[in-house]
Amino acid sequence: MSRTNGINRSLVLVVGESTINCVVVSRVVERMGLKVKSERPNVAAVTLLSMEPAIVILDGGAQNRDCDVLLHDLREQRNASAGLFPAVILLSTAIHGTEDMPIAPVVDMVVAKPLTVDRLQPAIESLRARNGDFARPVA
Repeated sequence: MSRTNGINRSLVLVVGESTINCVVVSRVVERMGLKVKSERPNVAAVTLLSMEPAIVILDGGAQNRDCDVLLHDLREQRNASAGLFPAVILLSTAIHGTEDMPIAPVVDMVVAKPLTVDRLQPAIESLRARNGDFARPVA
């Protein structure tokens, strides 16, 4: 495992109520050569805090509120890392208006549903470029 300052630079945490969406997202992440852990929102805080993933992908559900239970922990981790980690992607059915939601301050990108590799993979790659290629071992 590649870890820097506590961040697991090779791990992506996928959080959502929909098992199907989590499986689809996890497969995309795995095909990119990254490790993935999938959790339901009500138990994801433990994984977030213990494994410290570099990227968290949140399935917002119908109202973009399914993962609100993680807001405090996401803010705390981002504050501890100067706002860089974990990078957060919100999967949303409605992109317009997400900037006014409580989760907006911790979201780096919003990816529109329905999910496709052509939408999700570039978002992940963009965050990797922003924060360094965390798939490579850190010297």
